[in-house]
Amino acid sequence: MDLTARVDAALETIRPYLIADGGNVAIEEITPENIVKVKLLGNCGSCKMSFMTMKAGIEQAIIKAVPEIKGVEAVDLATQA
Repeated sequence: MDLTARVDAALETIRPYLIADGGNVAIEEITPENIVKVKLLGNCGSCKMSFMTMKAGIEQAIIKAVPEIKGVEAVDLATQA
């Protein structure tokens, strides 16, 4: 299984919780440095707790399942005000 498929499988473990709250997450890219860039969708993109969801949920799920991933960044969090 390639790296993207393994990261997506890790996201599948938390996706039901995100969907239950009206959100979701999508992989934008995996850099050569093994940084996963994700986009938070739906309510996850505008929720005030999205940074916590990102760090405590999404990042931990990916790094636990795919140890070679060095970090996870949300490409859209910086644009949230």
